[in-house]
Amino acid sequence: MTKRALTDKQELFLAVLFEEAEGDPLKAKKLAGYSDNVPTSSVTASLVDEIAELTRKFIAQSSTKAAYTMFKVMGDTDMLGAKERMAAAKDLMDRAGFVKTERVEVSTSEPVFILPAKKSKED
Repeated sequence: MTKRALTDKQELFLAVLFEEAEGDPLKAKKLAGYSDNVPTSSVTASLVDEIAELTRKFIAQSSTKAAYTMFKVMGDTDMLGAKERMAAAKDLMDRAGFVKTERVEVSTSEPVFILPAKKSKED
């Protein structure tokens, strides 16, 4: 995928969105130098693909903190909000692609053989 050309303000908006603006598009718009007359929705609408990609990267980068949080809660189950922290960490890990693997085992007491179809008398 080729990267499209963005204006300086768009580049700055994306640069500050997940840093100083802490994900707040209105704050990012102001930090990027947009006029108050420019609707925040028009800025975000023009950058929808870039914001989605940065969000995926942000979640992937945050997955290490989520894994560490799960590890800490395992060691201290009396931690205040442990259940909520585990749920939030699990959700973030799922969204980052680290889902728990489920295994299904199929067994039978009798072996099963699949035979080819019978030939008809016309064959």
